[in-house]
Amino acid sequence: MKKEMRELVNYRLHRATETLDDARLLLNNEKLFSAVNRIYYALFYAVSALLLTKGLSSAKHSGILSLFNKEFISNGKIDKKWGRYYYEMFDFRQKADYKDLVHFAEKDVRQWLRKAEDFIPFIQAFIS
Repeated sequence: MKKEMRELVNYRLHRATETLDDARLLLNNEKLFSAVNRIYYALFYAVSALLLTKGLSSAKHSGILSLFNKEFISNGKIDKKWGRYYYEMFDFRQKADYKDLVHFAEKDVRQWLRKAEDFIPFIQAFIS
C-alpha cells in the first residue's frame, strides 16, 4: 500500500476511535440520538478504512455498506454478525437523523456502543 493511502487508512481509524469516544460522552449525557449518530459514524470510518486497504471507496453511505458486504461479509472474510450490526447501525442512524417520533432505549444504545467497542478494534486488527 502506498504511503499516502496508509496515512488515509490510519486517519480514518483514528477518526473511528475518536468518534467512538464522542458517542460515549453523548450517551453518558443522555443524548441518545446523537450517540446513535456517532456510533454509526465510528463504524463508518472503520469500514471506510478497511475498504481503502483494497483501493475501494464510495461517495454514498449505502455504497460503503454494499462494498463491505460484497468484499468482506458475503465471502466469509468477516463474520456475518458484523455485517448485520453495521447494517442495523446504518438503519438506526437514518432513523435518528431523519425520522420523526423515533425512540431509542438507553439500554439498547449502550449495547450498540459495547458492540462498537469490539467492532473497531476488530477492524483495526484485521487491517494490521
